[in-house]
Amino acid sequence: MKVRLLLSAACLSSAVLAPPAVPSQERAGWTLVFSDEFDKPGAPDPAKWGYELGYIRNKEAQFYTSRPENVRVEEGALVIEARKEAHEGYGYTSASLNTRGRYEFLYGRVEVRAKLPAGRGAWPAIWTLGANRGEVRWPACGEIDIMENVGFDPLRIHASVHTEAYNHVAGTQKTAIVNVADPSSDFHVYAMEWHPDRIEVFLDGEKYFTFRNEGTGSATWPFDKPQYLLINLAIGGMWGGQKGIDDGSFPQRYLIDYVRIYRLPGL
Repeated sequence: MKVRLLLSAACLSSAVLAPPAVPSQERAGWTLVFSDEFDKPGAPDPAKWGYELGYIRNKEAQFYTSRPENVRVEEGALVIEARKEAHEGYGYTSASLNTRGRYEFLYGRVEVRAKLPAGRGAWPAIWTLGANRGEVRWPACGEIDIMENVGFDPLRIHASVHTEAYNHVAGTQKTAIVNVADPSSDFHVYAMEWHPDRIEVFLDGEKYFTFRNEGTGSATWPFDKPQYLLINLAIGGMWGGQKGIDDGSFPQRYLIDYVRIYRLPGL
């Protein structure tokens, strides 16, 4: 059980005591194959995490960096901090981490315990992309959104999948929404179980989204090839910026207590 005092170096007076961790949803036969408990202060473990850098997508307002001002481990948590500041021609900075080329997996359970930022314009996410994205591009590579939240609608958590047939560009994405009392005040466990015949998404152990393999080919089910994990905090953009950006809410901090990936029995 992890109980920690989470301190921001930029704002020590706003310390928050993390509640005891929700017990992992382990079951008999599961095997832990990747984890980061974020117990070592400093930069995230480079053997586990790489970065997206610069301007990436979705007409977002931030420039992604790997600077400690934007991403660091402190007091037992990964801190992704979005800041309002001029940098490389952009007005905001933030960070986006991923396991591409470090840990890519086919089927299993992803479990992330996190506390979300608060503020209009924030767009935190936990998601996966196909490791073959460079060959087949998006959305043919497949995308699984384990958690998305936008600051102008802060009490709702979204789970989705995107494929060649089902994606947000075409307006055909498969998605579900669950309400949370205040995800910026409390830690919650966001999880996904990926099987050959279905993908299921959970919040604190409660399943609220299922996407099934229709058996009609890769346009609807590209999820028979490895994916990698991403955790990022975007600012603004086509969805996150629909109601503008509250500049008075910065800096915004996205806290990750742990990341764990399990191999499920028989897979």
